[in-house]
Order: sequence, then structure tokens, then C-alpha cells
Amino acid sequence: MTEYSYQQFCPLAKTSEVLGGRWTILLLSELVAGSTRFNDLRRAVPRMSPALLSKRLKELEESGILERVPSAKDPGIMEYRPTPSGLELKPILDAMSVWGHRWEGVEPQLGKLDAGLLMWNMRRKVIVDKLPQRRVVIQFMFPEQHEGENNYWFLIDPEKGTDLCCIDPGFDVDLYVRTDLRTMTAVYMGLESYAKAVEDGKLLLIGDSGLEKDMLSWLRLSRFACVEKQVA
Repeated sequence: MTEYSYQQFCPLAKTSEVLGGRWTILLLSELVAGSTRFNDLRRAVPRMSPALLSKRLKELEESGILERVPSAKDPGIMEYRPTPSGLELKPILDAMSVWGHRWEGVEPQLGKLDAGLLMWNMRRKVIVDKLPQRRVVIQFMFPEQHEGENNYWFLIDPEKGTDLCCIDPGFDVDLYVRTDLRTMTAVYMGLESYAKAVEDGKLLLIGDSGLEKDMLSWLRLSRFACVEKQVA
């Protein structure tokens, strides 16, 4: 919630008061996408301080947009779940994202790269059913990035789904994906063709022949990748 009130009866003014706080929109987007735990939300908005995250979650709870409930799997852990009011915001948030993708220039968009955030979003796009029905480990390498931001691992389990590791999980790697962060971001967001990136040697897949044949057979692009740009 914003730190002030417009003092107007207008519903749009009320909406702005509830959603206009810094990071609130991004936090809501992650909540309706399925993240429910504090640490997962922190990974989704890494530049948001823990104190501000706690504050925004409390504000959203007070506004009736989310509720804090015990985890069904572990009652000792609290989770944040959108209420019907919060879930109703999903198409609105999607429309805002489409607008932003359509009207922001390619260069400004690619000037805001974040390896951890990219990997966090990409992990949701792994099509587990298209992979061997066993544990699969895929390592993404960004050689130009600093230590701690240049290697990520997808640990994929047919039952548990995809987990993102920033530290080597210690398992044999089935597929290595070597590229630069700009190229991977551009491909994921639909700003550059996957086929062209591979053809130009900017995106290399090395390992299991079934996995390296076509990354897009087991990885979906961003849902906004099909949105046509209206600016250069």
C-alpha cells in the first residue's frame, strides 16, 4: 500500500493506494504465479529488502489480497496465498506485463539483465513430461558473469518438478547450456530466435543427445515472447 491516501471515493484511487507501493506489483505477480513461501518470494524479488518484503506482505494481508496460512505439507511453516480478491488481479497483472513488453524498446529491456531472476522464471517453464522420467540435471553457464552468478543448475524430478540451485548439487550433469546472459534473456523473452542463436554459436548445448537436440522441446519461452514489439 502507498504511504498516502488520495482521499477520493474513486475506485481507481483506492486501487492505486493498495497496489501503488514500491515492489507491490512485482510481489503480487509472483504470488499469483504460485510462490507461497517467504524465501521463494525473496528469490523472485532479489533487490527487495527482507524488511520491506515483510511490510508489503502484511499490507496485502490487511487489504484482503492474501492470507497467511499453515503449509498443508508442513504446518509449522506459514505460507502466503492469494485470496479470491488477489487471484482476480492475475489477468490485470498479465495485461500490464503485455503492455510493458510491447512498448519497451529491445535495448532498454536487455539493459536490465539479472541471471538469478531469469533462471528463477525459466525453471517454471521446464516441461517435465518431455524429459526422461528420472532425475535430470541441466547446468546453465554464463562465462562473462561474476563468480556466484555464472553457474546455475536445474534439478528436475518427475515427481517434485524443477528446483533451481545456485551451488553445484553434486550430481552428474545431463546437459550443459553455455551462452551469455544477454542471449539467453533475449531468446527466453522472444527478442531473438532460438534457432539463430544456436546457428550463430551464441547458444551451445552439450550432453545428452535427446536433450541437446532442441531445447524448446522441453523448455517453454516466456508467455510474453509472442507479444509483438511496437518500438525498435
